[in-house]
Amino acid sequence: MRAMILDEKLNFAWREMPDPIRKADEVLIKVHATAVNRADLMQKDGCYASPEGWPKWCGLEVAGEVLDAPSDAAVRPGDKVCALLGGGGYSELVTAPVGMAIPIPKGLSMVEAASLPEVWCTVYLNLRMEAGGMKHGDVFYMQAGASGVGLAAIQFAKQMGAEVITTIDSPEKAAFIRKLGADYVLDYRKEDIRPVIEAHPPNVALDCVGGKLMGECFRNMAFGGRWIMIATMGGNETAIDLETVWRKRIRLIGSTLRSRTPEEKSAIMLALQEKLWPLFTERKLITNIHAVFPIQEAEKAHGVLRCAENIGKVVLTLQP
Repeated sequence: MRAMILDEKLNFAWREMPDPIRKADEVLIKVHATAVNRADLMQKDGCYASPEGWPKWCGLEVAGEVLDAPSDAAVRPGDKVCALLGGGGYSELVTAPVGMAIPIPKGLSMVEAASLPEVWCTVYLNLRMEAGGMKHGDVFYMQAGASGVGLAAIQFAKQMGAEVITTIDSPEKAAFIRKLGADYVLDYRKEDIRPVIEAHPPNVALDCVGGKLMGECFRNMAFGGRWIMIATMGGNETAIDLETVWRKRIRLIGSTLRSRTPEEKSAIMLALQEKLWPLFTERKLITNIHAVFPIQEAEKAHGVLRCAENIGKVVLTLQP
């Protein structure tokens, strides 16, 4: 098989690699499409390696066709599936634990399906499990609303009846986000988010930015609020008034998906299939594909995310 590996200088290289050997509890998938995530950018920069046992190149989610599977697996050879991976999706073939590969939602293309596992597992994990769920009337705060995770989180929060506050960096992104139902959409380059947070204290925040402003917003969380950190794109340091934490019984939660066990990831994937896939088929939930590139143009695809040009997902395709 061929794979878009990272060479000794961390440059992309489309090279022949040994075919993966399927273990007894895994499925073998012929990859049709794989999506780009910010974790891939970090991995290419040499600061976010694949977990032990996974290929050392990028790719956290794929869609494709099952070539081989255990006899008792829920998916069979020939099935079209999407899969969550620990790494290695930028390749013609991948293996994945049986529970981490599920049928794609009916009516969706391979390109659309490849964009689903990573962001929707992230959102389900954090808003349903880490945050203990949300109830109708809660306030949800999500920065980077036009990112893949942002679009998913906004839709999921609205499905649960929450009021949504989010930030973007262009009028085009703002218009798209408002169509998804976001209640307060602010351009962080021109508008101050702090008065909105103060007037509408969040019950749940999903934060991929961090930075100095995080501590200033954190103090205006609702009583019993949950602030979930999944990345620190805006900086690793902030100041938090610790008295606010205990007086308001606020929880600051650190969360990653990639380091979870296959069993945990499989449980989340099954929940997506049962609870959310029908909503994609009915188009009550959507995935927005911002751009599609052949896998040989992975560097160009990464550039779209590095410049924060995207509304939604960027996908790489492989020739059949």
